[in-house]
Amino acid sequence: MADQAPAARTPGATRAGPGEYVFNLASVNHILGGPDYSTANGACVEGDRMIVGLMRMPAGTGAEPHSHPNEQWIYVLEGTFHATVGGKTIEARVGSVVYVPADVVHGGKAGADRDVVFFTVKDASHSLHGIKAA
Repeated sequence: MADQAPAARTPGATRAGPGEYVFNLASVNHILGGPDYSTANGACVEGDRMIVGLMRMPAGTGAEPHSHPNEQWIYVLEGTFHATVGGKTIEARVGSVVYVPADVVHGGKAGADRDVVFFTVKDASHSLHGIKAA
C-alpha cells in the first residue's frame, strides 16, 4: 500500500497522497483550529513538511493563549485580528502576515464587528493544534 498517504497528524485534516496536487479548501473538510482553546474553524490540508489551513474566527471570538512546537504564519484575508504574540500586542489587518515562532505563547480574537478569515501555514513537525497555556 505504498500509494497511500500516511495518516494526518491533525484529527480531521486531509492528508495529501501520492499524485494529489490540488485541494478545494471549500470542500476538503471542516475542523476546529484548536478544539479546546479556539473558535477558529475551517479547512486543513497536510503534506510531508507543511500544513495549511483556511480558517474563520467569528466576530468577537478567538483563541485563548496557547503554544505549539511548530512555527506558524497567519495571513489575514478578511477582518482585523487582535492578538498577543510573546507578550506583544498586535493588530493585523487585511493583507498582514503574522509570524508566530515555535513554542511562543500567543492568542487573539476577531474584532467585534467582523469575522476574521485567515490562511495559515505551519511546519509539519507537529499538528495544526496547539497546547492551551496554563
